[in-house]
Amino acid sequence: MKRLILIGGGELKERETYQIDAYIATEAKKIAGERRPCGLFIPTASHDCMPYYNTFHKVYTGLFDIKTDVALTVGREIDPEKMAAKFGKADFLYIGGGDTVFMLDCWKQSGLLAYIEKFYEEGKLVCGLSAGAICWFEDMYSDSVVEGEYAMYKGLGWVKGKISPHYDQRMLDFDKIVLYNRYCAWGVENRAALEMEDGEPVRSISDGGKVWKLEGSDGIHLVKTAF
Repeated sequence: MKRLILIGGGELKERETYQIDAYIATEAKKIAGERRPCGLFIPTASHDCMPYYNTFHKVYTGLFDIKTDVALTVGREIDPEKMAAKFGKADFLYIGGGDTVFMLDCWKQSGLLAYIEKFYEEGKLVCGLSAGAICWFEDMYSDSVVEGEYAMYKGLGWVKGKISPHYDQRMLDFDKIVLYNRYCAWGVENRAALEMEDGEPVRSISDGGKVWKLEGSDGIHLVKTAF
């Protein structure tokens, strides 16, 4: 079973996703059993911002007693043996937010994508926020190329459909695109997460936000369902 927990947005540092992080931590402990669980943080979208990793460490180690590690690839070559060891020890991945298009390009060029795909295909838990939430879909709504100018970009295509993070901030524009093109899509608000198993939705997790399923039926009507 392939598992994704997709967080629409929220400041980890400000504990805005605390309930979602607590859920992830609980799942990680189930996976680890008697062992102390380990989370591997991937900050590629933030250009390997170490303060971001430090925040992840403070939250997951300080609040949930989970070991953490980080996978750095920007501007450096991967040591295959060391990287394989990092992924081998991880009970879950946490993909941070930032520039989604840059992140995917870097993963492909550095070879990190192969490690992530193997982890996912083996049925291990993959979590992500914003960029880390939307990259798995066929199409993703992002302002990666020009900040503040949102458009659809191609994702990895591991999950069918289209998705917008920070949906509470991008609702009107995203709704128009979904309606006009008769898309089926997901809108995940800040402080909310969508959990998927084998590409299908199984539950939403909220720390104050909502998850929406959107269907543009005939170019006139938009069907929005809270999931």
